[in-house]
Amino acid sequence: MATIKHISSKNADYGAAEQYLTFEHDEFTMKPVLDENGRLIPRTDYYMETLNCGNEDFALSCIRANMKYGKNNQREDIKSHHYIISFDPRDVPDNGLTVDKAQQLGLAYCKEHFPGHQAIVCTHPDGHNHSGNIHVHIVINSLRIAEVERKPYMDRPSDTRAGAKHRCTAAAFRYFRSEVMEMCHRAGLHQIDLLSGSKDKVTEREYWAKKQGQRQLDKEIAAAAATGKTPPRQTKFETDKDRLRQSVRAALTKAKSFEEFSSVLMQEYGIEVKESRGRYSYLTPDRTKPITARKLGTDFDKTAALAAFAENAARATQTEKGRQEYPDSISARLQRHKAAISTPKRDAIQGMVDFQKKMSEGKGKGYENWAKIYNLKQAAKTVNFLSEHGFTSPEELEAALQEAAAAFDTAGSRLKELERRIAVNRELIRQITVYRQTKPAHDGLKAAKKPEQYWEQHRPDLARHEAAVRYFREHGIKKLPAVPKLQAENEALISEKNAIYGTYREQKAKITELQKVKSNLSTIFHQEQTKEKRQEFDR
Repeated sequence: MATIKHISSKNADYGAAEQYLTFEHDEFTMKPVLDENGRLIPRTDYYMETLNCGNEDFALSCIRANMKYGKNNQREDIKSHHYIISFDPRDVPDNGLTVDKAQQLGLAYCKEHFPGHQAIVCTHPDGHNHSGNIHVHIVINSLRIAEVERKPYMDRPSDTRAGAKHRCTAAAFRYFRSEVMEMCHRAGLHQIDLLSGSKDKVTEREYWAKKQGQRQLDKEIAAAAATGKTPPRQTKFETDKDRLRQSVRAALTKAKSFEEFSSVLMQEYGIEVKESRGRYSYLTPDRTKPITARKLGTDFDKTAALAAFAENAARATQTEKGRQEYPDSISARLQRHKAAISTPKRDAIQGMVDFQKKMSEGKGKGYENWAKIYNLKQAAKTVNFLSEHGFTSPEELEAALQEAAAAFDTAGSRLKELERRIAVNRELIRQITVYRQTKPAHDGLKAAKKPEQYWEQHRPDLARHEAAVRYFREHGIKKLPAVPKLQAENEALISEKNAIYGTYREQKAKITELQKVKSNLSTIFHQEQTKEKRQEFDR
């Protein structure tokens, strides 16, 4: 899945951002890594371009713009904004994601959502944790150097003006997340829902605390091994929030009500649970200020807890009645379902080869021997698949294939409908923005003493205003809806689209697998019939 992260910087040295992107840096101290001669070590592979910088480099261009508008000259001013879009490592083998393709996606994203800003767009092929994820850095000068059209996340008139500064508000960053999801959907990449929160929310500070703690623990283990001392029993570093999450999860698997959860089970861990304005918070013995569920993740909020209580109570009732218990929790089943969709299958069924045809094309004896063994393996996998899924006849297999195809078509139709509604809402937002921007020019035409001369002076704005009015009239819009409401609706549609996209991928993979099984089964039947005919001929 792709994720987006934002960092604001008050560093007046714009060259430091470019240096970080082009030279190796220590992931903990963020200082440049030097070779034995004390020189900077260039990164081995990256792709970097600048936008709106003219013929100058990024740093000099930003300094000139700041001097022109008299901005970013105070120490407390935010000088630049750094956005990082990280793609799923699986996109490289599954969807052919390359550094060049990621760079083009990053450039398009920057041009669309950060217009009027000087920017660096740089793509690295691997993350600092060596996870293999291609990621794009977008660094923009906080100052805007050109007048731009209003974007859905802009809520002030100054957000469009040259000489004003970029603001990454909560609403804006939510919009950026939704646009990352849309970008990945259009490119056919893996994606999760970035708008609904994560089950384990790990902040930047907690992430680096865990990295630093694990690094120190690894040193202690290595030192103990070198000196022959007993190494620490713990091999994986856990933060205070990690331990709190484990305790809460353990209690949620047993509690059947909030009272039991807060007054009995959590007290065993010495944790006090509070509820305020419909939100849970957790106070550990070593803290004076509680940690809210929002900072731990969606698995620990009131909604998830109430669902766990209801499930535990239902399971207890069924146990008392002698019925079969639920196999596991809702959360575990959902995670297993997600893993089944997103995790590539190993040693999957492949289609059998027609080696007789290949032999007639000139393949040798070695290929024939390999093909026979390969076909035997695929035939065994096909038989096992039929047995595991309870298929007893080709008709049942064909029915399952038709059912998967129907589900695939339904998901595809729903995706197209959602994409259409999202596009309609976006166009409506754009037209409303144009209408409001050009309305002062239109109002001035009514009061103008020389309408023809006024029209010539304001022709572009008046033409755009008339186009927007015509759009509203053609679509039967008499009262303009609120842009925040349209954007919230779009975010909900994008979240639904992301969920259906998983079903769409799952059914597509299922169809491919069933088609291979069907083809292999047909080949097996054909081989059996050929073998019987030969035996009859020999008799």
